[in-house]
Amino acid sequence: MNRSSEAGAPQRCTGLERILDLDLVGLADIWGREPRYVAARERTFDDLLSVADVDELLSWRGLRTPFLRVAKDGQTLPDDDFTRGGGVGAAVADQLDDTALLRLFAEGHTLVLQGLHRTHAPILELTQALAADLGHPVQANAYVTPAQSTGFAAHYDVHDVFVLQTTGQKRWRLHAPVHPHPLRNQPWDQRKDAVAAAAQDDPHTDVTLLPGDVLYIPRGWLHSATALGGVSIHVTLGVHVWHRGHLAEALVDEARRAVSATAAQRTSLRPGVDVGDAADIGDDLEQVREALLEALAQVDGERVAATIEARHRSGQRPAPIAPVTTVESADALAGTDVHPRAHLRARVVRSGDRPVLVSRAGRLELADDEVPPVRRWLDGDGGLDPALARRLLLSGVATLATPET
Repeated sequence: MNRSSEAGAPQRCTGLERILDLDLVGLADIWGREPRYVAARERTFDDLLSVADVDELLSWRGLRTPFLRVAKDGQTLPDDDFTRGGGVGAAVADQLDDTALLRLFAEGHTLVLQGLHRTHAPILELTQALAADLGHPVQANAYVTPAQSTGFAAHYDVHDVFVLQTTGQKRWRLHAPVHPHPLRNQPWDQRKDAVAAAAQDDPHTDVTLLPGDVLYIPRGWLHSATALGGVSIHVTLGVHVWHRGHLAEALVDEARRAVSATAAQRTSLRPGVDVGDAADIGDDLEQVREALLEALAQVDGERVAATIEARHRSGQRPAPIAPVTTVESADALAGTDVHPRAHLRARVVRSGDRPVLVSRAGRLELADDEVPPVRRWLDGDGGLDPALARRLLLSGVATLATPET
């Protein structure tokens, strides 16, 4: 993350500044509360996803479901309508069928490329940078819509969205939430009638996105979009936000483990108990409630942070590496030839009596005398001896340094 060294100066972030004219402080003013339209000015997304890129993904990559959905007027087609076997030597039954997709797109169906943060390098790099800036996991889909078509009726998402218009024009209508800040188990189809009724009102936001434009939509805000003119392509960056409910889960889990560690709370209920009768289990329930409240008050914040950190680490992958080139180059290393793999979220912790380097590349045991140089190296303050550099490289923690241009 790039930050100004001046105290109190706005923070500029590599992923965020690519898509918005806002820093973290400015984004915090609207975060999760209200949409924001940002005109392109000098911004373009030509490098992210073009028509040619879409055609390559559909026809040449051998993509399978669920990397594509096809929809029209809010209805999603079954996978069999646009997939087929891969042919001789590629016995995979659900590869995309570009002939079927040609027909469906001509008939007005929207093509939804899913998981582009795993299949398309420019978007992978952007989502990783944005996730590092925001502190929340990010994924990406793209919606390729023929002229004058609406892929999905008004609905809301359970994650925040940045819409990046890359090609063509698309008109967006946004309405205020019928259920603010929905959780992942509270999707819009649980409130279809309320959503449909709210969508009949005058929209809060009615805007047409042109190439380079961005629209921020907080989770819960109703939205629908219609392509205008020719083909429209937009990329949605879905931000799977951390919220206080996640902290509550971690707190309760820690408190439950603490309660379960006491013999009094592991004691069996009496013979003949009716566990379906609140009055019959009332005394036991009060004892457990008191024990939980006491345990909650004593939960260490570091334990909660460690629990969330483990989930956060597993929610994204580190930057790509080159397996063959890495192995080929490993025997000729000097300690300055490697640097930490990007988006690794690595830290040294103790597990029992051994230090362990924990990261998105997995767990790597260290010797005690390796801890200081590894920590300095992770902080960008020093190289490694060749043997340690090789071990980190072959563990996926380090990557080969690229020559400066």
